[in-house]
Order: sequence, then structure tokens, then C-alpha cells
Amino acid sequence: MIFHGGFYYYCESRNKRQIFLRRSRTIADIGSDPGVCVWTAPTRGGNCDNLWAPELHLIDGCWYIYYAADDGKNENHRMWVIRAEGSSPLGKYECGGQLETGGWAIDGTILTLEDNRRYFVWSGWPGQKDGLQNIYIAPMKDPMTISGPRVLIAAPTQKWERVGLPICEGPQVLRRNGDIFIVYSASASWTPDYCLGLLHNNTGDVLNPAKWIKHGPVFQKTDQVWGVGHCSFVKSMCQSEDWIVYHAKSSPEHGWEDRDVHAKQFAWSSDGFPDFGEPLPRRAPLTPPGRTRSVPLAA
Repeated sequence: MIFHGGFYYYCESRNKRQIFLRRSRTIADIGSDPGVCVWTAPTRGGNCDNLWAPELHLIDGCWYIYYAADDGKNENHRMWVIRAEGSSPLGKYECGGQLETGGWAIDGTILTLEDNRRYFVWSGWPGQKDGLQNIYIAPMKDPMTISGPRVLIAAPTQKWERVGLPICEGPQVLRRNGDIFIVYSASASWTPDYCLGLLHNNTGDVLNPAKWIKHGPVFQKTDQVWGVGHCSFVKSMCQSEDWIVYHAKSSPEHGWEDRDVHAKQFAWSSDGFPDFGEPLPRRAPLTPPGRTRSVPLAA
């Protein structure tokens, strides 16, 4: 989810082959918008099936959507990018091609530093076989081109990252006061133990694995909410509040059928780290950004 021009935009895949954008004046109402289909996969080729986790980004005045797709076989999942033909994120998009990640790749996102250096961050396999997912980073020449080899910055080495399968995925970027944070999802998404971990870098040397320090879990299940993960971050309309948008399950059973989209405001601790608190139960009342009354969040 992002905020731009007085609207919140939520990007999602449907039917394994389409990308939709929802738009709303409020976070709470985003689920009520039917959405606009901005991209349909081709009928054949490397990006014709299994479109996952699209992300909308505004870069240098142009709209881009990064998404994972394959040819019907999961082992061929790669990252792809499309670019808006006009100034509206709800208009037509043209295919920008596949990003050269060096292998299986999903959940790609963008890290832009203060000096405008840009990097691609994603979840990938170390080799050609399923069963282990790491977080990688690589420099970019432009929004559609990776310009260097991938660098491993996080592997699922901790117990809380290995429930179901050893997985680190869904990286998302936060920057504040010179600190760089990559918040990622850990363990298998279909388990109740799916959670968020955090990588911290305060040097700006983002291609040096030693400069990324792991913390976690930083956001996890409670006795009312399970499977908390795959988040994004958005500012309020007044730019004074920070919100986390995330997936969560309403039961401890394995699977995705009870998975919904949740959102809550988060704070910053005295040490400069994000403090996400605890996830909210499904349909919990929340105070919308910039408002004083509470409303239920639309799933």
C-alpha cells in the first residue's frame, strides 16, 4: 500500500494472472473498492502464470509495478516489472521485462538511499531447489535493470524463521534518521507462526552483509491473531503517522483460507527502532490516520 495525491493505493494479484489496484481516501475503506485491472499476463511465456505479490512504486515521476511470475512451474518464478504508460497509476502499463536476479525470485521491492542510489531486494533460493529462501540485494542501474550480482543479507538461521520451512521472504524497507531497516517475513506463510523479522543497517554500506544486523521476531502471533506477515508501510495523509499493513490469520490452523489484510499504526522506540506492538484481531476498531473516531477495518 502507498499514499499519493490524497489516495491510498493497494496492489494485489487475482486469478493468478491479473494485477489489480484498489484506491480509497481512507485505509479502512480500501477493501470496499472493487479495484481496477491494470495488467493481465500474456497467454504464454515466463510470466504467464502464478503472479504473486505485486508492488506499486513511484520512481522519478513514473509508476512501476514489480511482481513475481512463472510459466506454470514454481521453479521458474522470477521477478518482472511493468511501467505505466501515463501519469496515472490506474492506467495502462507496458512490460519492462524480467529482472536478472540470478535465479528463483519472489517478493521484490526497492531500496533507495538518500543519495538516490537504488537497490533491488527480494527473496530467492540459494540454488535450483525449493526448501530454503534467503533475502538478497543487488544494485540497480535504473528502475528496470539490476546492474550487479546478488548479495545474501539474511538466511533463515533462527528457530522462529524455520517453522514449516526455512524461509525469509517479503522484504520491505523503512528509513529514518539515517537508519535503514528491512522488515521481512519468516517461516512458512501457511503456518500460525509466520512472523516478522528485521534487518538494521546504520552505515549505508548496504552491499556488505556484515553491516546488516538481524533482530526478531519483531511482530508475531497472539492468542487471537496468527500468521502475521508480509507487510508494507504507509504514511498517513498528514505524513505524521506511520502505519503497517499486513496479512494475518483468524485461526491457528494451517492454510491461507482465513487470511485477511490488517492495518495498524505503529510507533518508534527511544533507540530509533520501529515498535509494531501486537497485531490487532480481525475487525478490531481502529483510529484512521488523522481521525479521532474508531471504525472497523475492511478486510
